[in-house]
Amino acid sequence: MSHNRHFFVRTRLLLLLLVLPPLSAAASPAYLVDADWLAEHKSDPKLVILEVRYFPHRYYTVGHIPGAVQVQRFKDLGDNLGDPLMRFPSREAFQATLRRWGIDDDSTLVLYDDARTALASRLYYLLALYGFDMSRVKLLDGGAIEWTAFEELEITAAKPKPGHVTLKPANKKMYVEWSDIYDDVVSRRDPGIVLLDTRPRSHYTGEVIKHATRGGHIPGAINIVSLDGTDGQSQKWLGDDELAELYSSLSKDRTIYVYCHDGFRMTLAWMQLTHLGYKDVRLYNGGWSHWGNRLSLPVVEGEKPYDEDYSL
Repeated sequence: MSHNRHFFVRTRLLLLLLVLPPLSAAASPAYLVDADWLAEHKSDPKLVILEVRYFPHRYYTVGHIPGAVQVQRFKDLGDNLGDPLMRFPSREAFQATLRRWGIDDDSTLVLYDDARTALASRLYYLLALYGFDMSRVKLLDGGAIEWTAFEELEITAAKPKPGHVTLKPANKKMYVEWSDIYDDVVSRRDPGIVLLDTRPRSHYTGEVIKHATRGGHIPGAINIVSLDGTDGQSQKWLGDDELAELYSSLSKDRTIYVYCHDGFRMTLAWMQLTHLGYKDVRLYNGGWSHWGNRLSLPVVEGEKPYDEDYSL
């Protein structure tokens, strides 16, 4: 990025920050870091910065944090031969991807995106799913906006040396399949389980049909929009009190099954809920892109968890 362009962008962002209303007290997870932290640690030889942009070409056109490795959110974070595409990648495939990014077992990772941490949360979840040392993983709160307010970007692609990270088998307590939801929620109505739909309200009701041939939600699901736990302008997490209020209808002594469209909003919810102290949060491997395209599986439209057929 040219000096003049950088100066213009930085000045515009600083002016924007001056007119924004003050945010509440910041969220407190230790893995959230800011641009100052990253600037202080970016020369660490064990540090690997990973960028997940909504539009992947912007890694090369808008630019990225110097040294950041590109993560292509669909190709790198899903099962490329799966149905749907965004089922979780296998341990072997994800391990090969991490090694291509230059990651070792003792690497420190900083993840960021330009989508209110929803995209980076998918990468964070997969690292946890396959047993990476999560004490070594950080999330840049505010993402690309946080960095470009004060620092420059570059467009030269990073070329890391291959890493040697070794992952563990997937933690089966972190996810469920469609059959678990059909049995536990739709059929048995297990009172110890809550099914959470984290998509926009209009998608939950069926007013908007996206990522599947059908609109609506899984019978029994309640709707809490995970992106509502972030600020739309700064792209940072809201404070702990606001996060707790967002999820106040969920009891911490119940198991939470979570889904979204294609696996990003639900991983953000997983991060938010586990930070708040929820002990048993499991993600639907495949989400609405799976359930909504299986025409034999039941769907409910409207504002309520159940319709007339399933409320009895």
